[in-house]
Amino acid sequence: MPGPALVTGAGGFAGRHLTEHLRERGDEALAPSSDEVDLRDAAATRALVREQQPERVFHLAALASVGRSWDDPARTLSENQAMTLNLLEAVRHEAPRARVLIASSGEVYGAPAELPVTEEARLAPENPYALSKATCDLLGRLYARSFGLSVVRARAFNHAGPGQSDDYVAGTLARQVAVAEVAGETSAAVRTGNPDSARDFTDVRDVVRAYAAAIDLESGAYNVASGRALTVIDLIEVLRGQTAVEIRHEVDPQRVRANDVPEIRGSAARLREATGWQPRIALEQTLADALAHWRDELARGA
Repeated sequence: MPGPALVTGAGGFAGRHLTEHLRERGDEALAPSSDEVDLRDAAATRALVREQQPERVFHLAALASVGRSWDDPARTLSENQAMTLNLLEAVRHEAPRARVLIASSGEVYGAPAELPVTEEARLAPENPYALSKATCDLLGRLYARSFGLSVVRARAFNHAGPGQSDDYVAGTLARQVAVAEVAGETSAAVRTGNPDSARDFTDVRDVVRAYAAAIDLESGAYNVASGRALTVIDLIEVLRGQTAVEIRHEVDPQRVRANDVPEIRGSAARLREATGWQPRIALEQTLADALAHWRDELARGA
């Protein structure tokens, strides 16, 4: 059995699912909360790694909202970079044999010249969050090349599923429908940003399976993607088949993002060839589970 795995950001959307996945398969998953250790504190991060001596480190902690990154670019850039740098330094000094996976993002590619985008495409981030992720990605590359650490950079494209907040497109669509249902409304005005933006969606439970498989690979970048681009309108059409509420779509100018990339989808061929990973969960199931989550959350709060 592999040794202990440290999961940063274990209280977040993907972090909760990853911790659950690791424990279900019998792994020891160390999941400190942000109250227990502040990764922005270099000394505290180093002490954590020294005390826990993990064999695998899944670095998921980040300020992860594209929308919120526009509100405070400086915080997004500084904190995401600091957390990643502090963790890599801690591993370098305290657990140099540990395998590290940095949760990067498909956002680092910006608007790629060719689709589906592969790991060889240049990094051209188009928003502060993406820029912060590109910086963290390059830090991982640097520490692998310069210090001999084992660092996998998993460039996950959009993921969705149960437990996702309404800061993200699938989460907000599911929540807006659930709000109407719980209120007993017969229709829901679902407000979105650009309805024609096309993104590559993978169920979060498939994403964390990819992380668990990828961490044992040689250092490098690996896309985690479905290879299929879907628009906001596509997501709404799927939700229409999962509710009795009539959905009326409205574009909210406040939700339209600057520098919005029209379409992006990734190739996960490198990861698939190395591990056999591929998505298992259909979009219909992903959105159904996201909707069920918000129904439960809203019902408990009523």
